[in-house]
Amino acid sequence: MPSHPASTPSNVAARPRVPLVPVLSGASFRAVGAARPPSVLDAAHVRLVTSGRIALALALRELGVKEGDSVLLPAYHSLSMVPPVLWRGATARFYRVDRQARANLDDIAALIDADGGAAKVLVATHYFGFPQDLPALRALCDARGLALVEDCAHAFFGEFGEFGGAAPGSVGDYAIASSMKFFPMYEGGCLVSQRHALDGVRLRSAGKGFELKVVLNTLEHSFAYGRLGALRLVLAPLLGLKDWLWRRIKARHGVGGGAHDAPAALAPGSSDSDASFDPRWLDKRSSWFARLLLARVGSGRIVALRRRNYARLQAALGALPGCRPLHPSLPDGVCPWLFPLWVDDADAAFARVRQAGLPVVRFAEALWPGMDAERCPDSVALSRHLLSFPCHQELSDAELAWMTARLAEALAPLDAGALPPLQAGAQA
Repeated sequence: MPSHPASTPSNVAARPRVPLVPVLSGASFRAVGAARPPSVLDAAHVRLVTSGRIALALALRELGVKEGDSVLLPAYHSLSMVPPVLWRGATARFYRVDRQARANLDDIAALIDADGGAAKVLVATHYFGFPQDLPALRALCDARGLALVEDCAHAFFGEFGEFGGAAPGSVGDYAIASSMKFFPMYEGGCLVSQRHALDGVRLRSAGKGFELKVVLNTLEHSFAYGRLGALRLVLAPLLGLKDWLWRRIKARHGVGGGAHDAPAALAPGSSDSDASFDPRWLDKRSSWFARLLLARVGSGRIVALRRRNYARLQAALGALPGCRPLHPSLPDGVCPWLFPLWVDDADAAFARVRQAGLPVVRFAEALWPGMDAERCPDSVALSRHLLSFPCHQELSDAELAWMTARLAEALAPLDAGALPPLQAGAQA
């Protein structure tokens, strides 16, 4: 199997007019509701790392995955999921999902049989925050001798009532998550386990340059969308010196002591939305600033507002011609990552959406080489037709109203004419 993807996804375009991911604001720390919602961090054993892909690599290492083994991955996947498997010397096998991205248990069983005992791990992804059938997957893995890793990159919070009330990450042998998809932070992920201690995962700081970069990049992203204005004025001199500081830090720090060692990146590639995997981040813990945000940001507010914003997007976009939500409803207990919408003419709509300055994600737009329509036609269809839009908690009411109005016009099959400008105060 190739060691790198054949193409690069176009999920990241010029900066949209409203934030695609959560941005830090004073409201981020506001509590909503008395009860803390269930999350992957409720597991018995937790390690906070810099990204979900690093957590996956650590899970595979903890499970003893080695050369000659195979790891079963969903055919509908982020490109970043595969390199950790290859790093262990194992082979990635892709199992089918249906058009709602539900794992095909019959296909998983057939792959296990065809692998002749090589299959060691099954990775199950809770796409967009919606759970897979955890009892069925757990039973299949137990019967066939596979470890189950829950990919909770899209499902940091949740209480999957239709599957016994399980919290995300509580059923698998290990689970991984991406905190930077749900919290206003520049980096962050976690490896958790309800069943196994993580004594073999020892982490250390990535250094002062990393710590400083995380703080400044988090704040700069917030400032770019009109948040924390008073703090921006205070920090303006430091931000003006940032490039000079980065050059000095990079000049002083490298990796290892050899003459041929490449200089260390100040932050992992995952923070800048690429699919790279650098094993030098395996022993690095998440930054002090990201850990502080995990402890202080209002998690009840995250869940409540994401569910509210998802419902507003579904009401505004769900009945448009040529469009339909991936899921007909939002079940109780689900905290969505994005609002996924099936669009018949997705390529044309995607171009109009980006031209209008609207935030959009095409998750799994590029699939790993060799994963094609013959292996899983529904995965290819999902990668081509799903457009997903932010429903995160840091969207202001004005931003959400502006976004839904413009999306309705941009997704219309015919040109709706001139689109209204972003109203003053929409980024407040």
